[in-house]
Amino acid sequence: MSFQDLGLKPELVRAVAEQGYDAPTPIQAAAIPAVLAGRDVLAAAQTGTGKTAAFVLPLLERLGSPVSGAPRTLVLTPTRELAAQVAASATGYGRHLALRTVVIFGGVSERPQIEALRRGCDLLVATPGRLLDLAQQRVLDLRAVRCLVLDEADRMLDMGFIHAIRQILRLLPQERQSLLFSATYTEEIRALAARMLRAPLAIDVAPRNAAAERIEQQVYRVPREQKRHLLAQLIREGAWQQVLLFTRTKHGANRLTEQLLGAGIQAAAIHGNKSQNARVRALTDFKEGRLTVLVATEVAARGLDIKELPHVVNYELPNVPEDYVHRIGRTARAGQHGVAVSLVAPEEAELLRDIERLLGHSLEVMPLPALVPQSPERREAAHGLAHRPWRAPSHRPARPRHAPPLARARKRV
Repeated sequence: MSFQDLGLKPELVRAVAEQGYDAPTPIQAAAIPAVLAGRDVLAAAQTGTGKTAAFVLPLLERLGSPVSGAPRTLVLTPTRELAAQVAASATGYGRHLALRTVVIFGGVSERPQIEALRRGCDLLVATPGRLLDLAQQRVLDLRAVRCLVLDEADRMLDMGFIHAIRQILRLLPQERQSLLFSATYTEEIRALAARMLRAPLAIDVAPRNAAAERIEQQVYRVPREQKRHLLAQLIREGAWQQVLLFTRTKHGANRLTEQLLGAGIQAAAIHGNKSQNARVRALTDFKEGRLTVLVATEVAARGLDIKELPHVVNYELPNVPEDYVHRIGRTARAGQHGVAVSLVAPEEAELLRDIERLLGHSLEVMPLPALVPQSPERREAAHGLAHRPWRAPSHRPARPRHAPPLARARKRV
């Protein structure tokens, strides 16, 4: 089957071919004809399945001739990064059409976005918060919207956007086509689908929460305080060039980034406390090979599209087993092979068991490599700096001249 067989116009087929795709993925083959027929769609789509093109291509087809007034198609995404990537996909696939795409999200100045909206657009990609802000300022008119897409709807609900989504639904025409894409079918997702979809076509192209078959999944059981040393050793000895690494918290992402930089490994953090410019710069540097490690939190990494990403590392296991599947799905995309490594401390054993129950099999436990020996002074310094940036030995702070010998100091404790 080809994209032309799906009913797309030559301009779209040509743009798809120019981006290196010659055959649709399963979700594209199922969703594109349904969207072209005007049906509502409820799709379960894992990361890396080609879901963005599954709705962008038929929406561009259905928009027809450009109008560039008030937006006629609205795509809502949970994060700024995903909004920017969906907009980039729409622009790329629509390069031979005269349709206009605008993207709006928070964290940056409103003024350029307002000016872009005033010039008109056909397709609008937005995050919920900024969309409501501009709608309330009456610089955005949603009454012409004929198709609504909720991309990664499960993550939007996880991030607390349900009230914003309900407000947005009230601003849209009742007569419209609606598409909902979600990696999981929770009760909340089913309730939202019942509210916004009419006789939807349900599409599930892969077993629920299944991990990609081309991902080699490895586990290292290691004490928490040794994780950063093991990570640096794996990166160096394996000559890893591109690593997407997950932490649970923003503070943890910042701290680990400083430790990696101190160890001579180029790294940057990406999370909600970073400015949009800083996040874009870090992602660009990572994609272009100027960074070895991109340290990310769960929310910030949602929707990141990084081609041929070879390694994903769970520095800390997620509390929700399904998030493990989302994380490792960043690698092994578009037919590529990938490696997902999890560093598991003893206190994370139950989290690992939950993940294995979800997957239906145990994960391979790798033997720990011999860590680089450290002198007693270096071990003491590392212990004292457990919550501070890890620096290379050449930057080790000098020991106070009159400090008591180590043995005597311990006896006094």
